[in-house]
Amino acid sequence: MTTSASVPAGPEGAIVGSVTDRLVEANQRYATAFADPGMDARPVLGVAVVACMDARLDLHAALGLKLGDCHTIRNAGGVVTDDVIRSLTISQRALGTRSVVLIHHTGCGLESLTEEFRHDLEMEVGQRPSWAVEAFRDVDQDVRQSMQRVRTSPFLVHTDDVRGFVFDVKTGRLREIDPA
Repeated sequence: MTTSASVPAGPEGAIVGSVTDRLVEANQRYATAFADPGMDARPVLGVAVVACMDARLDLHAALGLKLGDCHTIRNAGGVVTDDVIRSLTISQRALGTRSVVLIHHTGCGLESLTEEFRHDLEMEVGQRPSWAVEAFRDVDQDVRQSMQRVRTSPFLVHTDDVRGFVFDVKTGRLREIDPA
């Protein structure tokens, strides 16, 4: 399977340049054919998608989305944190979204972490992180918790169309989670 990580190699298979250098070069090629699509920041479909940052999730392809269709908010686990509420609030109140789709996935790295991760960081760097790891064992329950956090946020004005899903990384299918 070829992915964007499959890059040309130099002599004896050595990768040439840093990853960032390759990204900048790719942007230069992209920019030569770029045409301003004439869009503003308001998503055409009026939806914000909150998902895990996992590199296996190609959200636009998986959901049939095009550039400009949605706001995409990603973090480790797709967890609804204060910063996600911040982004959703701006998305709704300033940019017109009305629907929220939450997507967690099978085989998430947060299932293997604990809050002990914060303690280990504190021991290593001498400062305890101000953020919670938000690790979980049950992906379905974590989706329910995320839906509840969105539905009960006093900052969000549109909480009637909030739906949560688990993306199966082996099949590419979404499974909807009942909020009850």
